[in-house]
Amino acid sequence: MSAPPDAAWFARMGRDLLREGDVPVTLDRVVGRGADVVPGAEACSITLRRQRGSATTAAATDPAVVDLDEAQYALDEGPCLEAVLGDAGTLVARDLADDPRWPRWGPVAVAGGFRSVIAVRLQAPGNATGALNLYASGPDAFTHDSIDVAEVFAEHASAALDHAHEVSGLRTAMESRHRIGMAQGVLAMRYGIGFEEAFEVMRRVASDTNTKLRDLAAEVLDRRELPPHLVADAVPAEPEEDTA
Repeated sequence: MSAPPDAAWFARMGRDLLREGDVPVTLDRVVGRGADVVPGAEACSITLRRQRGSATTAAATDPAVVDLDEAQYALDEGPCLEAVLGDAGTLVARDLADDPRWPRWGPVAVAGGFRSVIAVRLQAPGNATGALNLYASGPDAFTHDSIDVAEVFAEHASAALDHAHEVSGLRTAMESRHRIGMAQGVLAMRYGIGFEEAFEVMRRVASDTNTKLRDLAAEVLDRRELPPHLVADAVPAEPEEDTA
């Protein structure tokens, strides 16, 4: 893109990103748009923070920048890692061949064919943190306009990822609820118990076996019954008929 996009362009782009409710697809769209819209950018990746403080590359336009991201995680230094785990909002490297901040990672990036980087902190799915990483092969590839555009784009990317995560979570919850309801019906028919009693049986089995309710429901639907070794303890015995 020869000139920085205007507000109307960003509005259209934001609406386009928000249309997708799938997290992996949204991640791929974000890195593709990032490499296209930020002046000077040749490749883009997204770093996401994992539990316990580690990081991973969730999407990238070029396998070469995945390698550079992974080198940051292994060496425990680099702009993308600092944007995710540190306090800085945006980090810019104008020439990694002459940048003292990352003495071990900088030479790796230069050897990999990249000398300029922008890393912008973003809010990632599930309220985790992440970074939008933009790479260029030449030195001083990014102008002040590039940085401004990257920061605005990161805000839209954060909103799109948050939206996709929410939609994906709702979809999963609805699918789980439907599966659990079907499993209740199977147990009610199989053991001659009420619908609510079937749910209580599933809840008790899930708790006793440390199993998620949705996973137990999937097993019930597959077997068309409870696992045999659990039936005696889980399902109320039918009252004996009075033959007197």
